[in-house]
Parts: sequence; structure tokens; C-alpha cells
Amino acid sequence: MALRTAGCVAVRPAAGLWVSKARTLVTTAVLRWRQAPLGPMPNEDIDVSDLDSLKKYNTYNLYFKKASEANNKEVWWKTYRKYKEAADPEHGAELVDIGLPPLQRCRKEELKQRMQLLKDNKNNAELERASRLRTFRIPLDRVQETWEKTDKKFHLKRLAEHYGIFRDLFPMAYFLPQVILHVSYSQEDRKVQVHNGNKLTPAEAAAAPEVSFAAEEGSLWTLLFTCPDEHLLDNEAEYVHWLVGNIPGGAVQEGQELCHYMPLIPAKGTGFQRYVYVLFKQDNYIDFQEEVRESPCHSLQERTFKTVDFYRKHQEVMTPAGLAFFQSQWDPSVTDTFHNTFHMKEPVFQYIRPPVYHPPQVKYPHKQPLRYLDRYRDGKPHTYGIY
Repeated sequence: MALRTAGCVAVRPAAGLWVSKARTLVTTAVLRWRQAPLGPMPNEDIDVSDLDSLKKYNTYNLYFKKASEANNKEVWWKTYRKYKEAADPEHGAELVDIGLPPLQRCRKEELKQRMQLLKDNKNNAELERASRLRTFRIPLDRVQETWEKTDKKFHLKRLAEHYGIFRDLFPMAYFLPQVILHVSYSQEDRKVQVHNGNKLTPAEAAAAPEVSFAAEEGSLWTLLFTCPDEHLLDNEAEYVHWLVGNIPGGAVQEGQELCHYMPLIPAKGTGFQRYVYVLFKQDNYIDFQEEVRESPCHSLQERTFKTVDFYRKHQEVMTPAGLAFFQSQWDPSVTDTFHNTFHMKEPVFQYIRPPVYHPPQVKYPHKQPLRYLDRYRDGKPHTYGIY
């Protein structure tokens, strides 16, 4: 009995000390100075105890109108929109359209042609018989041709905005690619087409492609092939892969080659990179004497290029009109290009992972997996399991 009493007496000071500290902490938290809000808080005037008395919106249009007014109302607190605008001064700035003027479409004439087409289809006995017997086949070539003439340019513009093509090549500007570019690389047994951001290997794009586009007789064009992600020293610069100016009509092979074709060189470890074809329409003949590189040009320094500077220099007589791009990443042919073409050591970007951290080993591991000791064994790497 004496031992129990002594134990109780010995415990009381520690418990009292803990209670005293807890009371001090609570008192400090309660009496902590708090700054008053700078204005009314959101939804402060709403009586949450009587929600049935709130005004009801009978239509969605009325609700959307009131919500838009509340969204545009100035508030004293900092919203996410204000935070983004303060961090990025160009956020929400209006972009400049630097492309060709839109084609004037006669809606009345299009409707007339469509009605005539429907009338001809109704009077076509073979078409009616194939439709009735369910043997009618839709010509996909004509569907593709119609889509390219009508909606492809809008799809291509949205894809270019998604991949950041305009942002990196033409800052604060954009254009509608009204001229459709057809780019294909010839292989031994097939042709590889460049679509809207598809993936090609550097081996497939090792030689100059076949480029075709619809052009009026007597018109002049400039074709540029560049990569906004490839430069090894300057993040804002590019390497020009191919540049042909003063192209008569659509004959690219007859144009003035300002810089011969260079294979792709996406460095190892940098992932996928964007490769962009830009077609410019010229108002007249342009003297590109300053843009001419020696042929062959095997110097990356001389191929350093900026599309926006090139366009600003000739913007009075040149307008972007066509666009095509794809993606590519490293393959063994890039090593051969660096060693045999540029005679330089290949740059390789690697992430050095730190060794796995293991806490100090304990003699009696409590609540540890059965393979706990595997992580502390010497020798070859082991399969540590889940822990």
C-alpha cells in the first residue's frame, strides 16, 4: 500500500506540469491577435438557416446572366485570375493575326450548289439502286479533299495552338494556315506522311522530303523547316533545317535553296521535339543574299536561327500561309549525324538518380515486412519487395 501511494505522489507533478503547459497553449491560441478582413466575405449576407427563402432562378439563362455579373464584379480579395494576370503581364493579351486575309465565301452560291447536288443525286438511278440494295460506298478521297478545302485549316490552327507552335515561333501572333501543305518522306518501300503532330523517327526524316501545295501560276513562296526545341545553347533560338526561297508556283525543287536540308538531331534524353514546316507567300521576288548559308553547311552555329526575326525582316513582302509539323525523338541515326556530319561529340542528357535512402537498421524491427533484411545485404542488387 505504501508503494502504491508513493507511485501516485511521484506521478502527480508530471501530470500537473502537462496540464499547465496545455492550458498555456490554449490560452495563447485564444488570445492570438487576428487581423480583420478588408471587406465583406463572400456569401456573408446569405442566411444559411433558412435556405428555402432564397430567390430561385426559374431559367438557366437568368442564372447564367446573374453568375456572369457576379464573376465580373470587382472584389477586394485576390482571385486566381488576378493572380495569373499579376504573374504573367501578357496573360489574356490579344493576339495579332499575321496570316492571309480570309476568303470571302458567298453563302448564297454555296447553298445553290448544294441544292443542285441534292437534285442530281435524286435523279441518279444508279445511286438510288446502290442505296436501296445497301451496296453504296462513300468515296473517302472526295471526303478528304472536301475536308481539306473547308475545315482542315481550322483544325490545324487549333492543333498548332495546343502544341505551342505560334507561341514559340511567332510570339503574340498567329495565322490561319489557308494553304494545305503535303509533306512526305520517301523510304525504300513506303512513304511516310507528315500529318498534324504525328511521330516520325530521325531515320525516316534523314533526307529532304517531297513537298507539294496548291499555288497559282506566277506566285512566289518561301518554305522553312525549323525546330523550336533543338538548340543546345539558347532556349530562345532554333536550328534551321531547310530554307528554300523564291519558289515559283508549287515547284519546290526549282526554288532558291538558301540552306540545304539537315537531318534531325534531337539530343538523347530530351524526349519528343517539335519539327515545323512554315510556308510563306511572297508578294514579289526577294533578295535573300544575307540568309544564304554555304553548301553544305555543317556548322550548328551558322544554322542558329529565329523564325520571328526572319519574318520581321521580310514581313512587308511575306505572309505565312501554310503549316505542317510532326514530333521526333532520339534514335541511333542521331549519333551517326553528330559524329560523321558535324564531327563533334554527341550531347547526352541524363538524370542521375541518387541512391535509395534506407534508414539505419534496427536490431528488432517492429511491424516491418518479412524481407526487411534484404535492403541491408551486401553484394548484387536485390528485389527489395514492397516496404
